Amino acid sequence: MNKSPVDEALSLDALRAGDRNEFARLVDLFSGRIYRLALQITGNTQDAEDVLQETFLKAFHALPGFEGRSSLSTWLYRIAVNEALMILRRQKVQFSLAEDNESNDEEKTEALQLVDWCCLPEDELQSTETRRVLEEAIQRLSPALRVVFLLRDVEGLSVKDTADSLGITESAVKVRLLRARLRLREELSAYFSERMEK
Repeated sequence: MNKSPVDEALSLDALRAGDRNEFARLVDLFSGRIYRLALQITGNTQDAEDVLQETFLKAFHALPGFEGRSSLSTWLYRIAVNEALMILRRQKVQFSLAEDNESNDEEKTEALQLVDWCCLPEDELQSTETRRVLEEAIQRLSPALRVVFLLRDVEGLSVKDTADSLGITESAVKVRLLRARLRLREELSAYFSERMEK
């Protein structure tokens, strides 16, 4: 198991022993990331706050039995993702993270109309509007694709840690990540195509 620098900054023994100061450090180190991930999965600030609270409550109660087979960060992300997906299930959003057979439209590999972004100024690529368009495009991904994209490309988890966090295979992570990236690229290409025509 590869420990991240954040994981190494914490004492697993102290956390397992119920040290409240060490748990407060854990919350400080991960609360921003967990909240951001929850917000991007659920799309709702109140739901993200609920996910954050439930994640740390469950972690606190489960830490004495944490065996360390995965990193603390991977373990926390798994709890957070499960909490966020439970909220989506309650809202009747239909999906399954465990299935490798995506819906038919996810299997299609149609020719994409992609725009070459080479000629756009850097400030255009980093503008607030571009970020907004990207965030909206991420929200339009299916939950299965969105979660993989967020964990891998936004949070920077490895393919293995993403698979461990979601309870799916590494090959499923790679396939879903590719699909997510292609969909986002297609949406951003349409957006930049309009910008370049102005």
